[in-house]
Amino acid sequence: MQAIRDDQHIRERCAKGDREAFALLYSWYYKPLYRHVYLFLRLKEPTEEIIQNVFVKLWENRNLLANVQDLKPYLYRTAKNMLLNHLRKLETERRVLGILGNSGDSSENITPEILDHKEHKKLLQEAVSQLTDRRKEIFRLRMEEQLSLDEIAAKLSISRSVVKKQLYASIAFIRDYIHRSGGISASLLILLIKSL
Repeated sequence: MQAIRDDQHIRERCAKGDREAFALLYSWYYKPLYRHVYLFLRLKEPTEEIIQNVFVKLWENRNLLANVQDLKPYLYRTAKNMLLNHLRKLETERRVLGILGNSGDSSENITPEILDHKEHKKLLQEAVSQLTDRRKEIFRLRMEEQLSLDEIAAKLSISRSVVKKQLYASIAFIRDYIHRSGGISASLLILLIKSL
């Protein structure tokens, strides 16, 4: 019973911006959360990143801690949501690679400076902006909202085959446009699509 009162007291202190209380919560929950997420990913670096993001979110939303009944399930739920987001992101990368076709230059060293390069992003946005309205919408629903072909077809009241044909035509156009204009790699193109 004492541990529950301590946990509640620490949460209340943390909610008021007490960094020592936050450090205590961090020390209590970091390892169990890490083990939990690592069971799914089996990769050290992404697991560490997810757990760090859990605690960043906890600190950013610390004013809400006073309303949390039990911190442990709250933290595990947050970690689970971040893990699912990470897995969705990996799936999106895999799908885009499959759609665009890996041109063999995925071993290229992509640095943050390249990813932030405004010219490449501008080039991709120009390519997307030249699509027809229908193709733009299909591309956006597939890449940003991650809807399936069937979901897009239902949403736009068109057949699945039309969605597929329009999506492939859009991707082929974007790939050709970028190749003609700057020739960036498929791997960089994927990362730029995600950053739109």
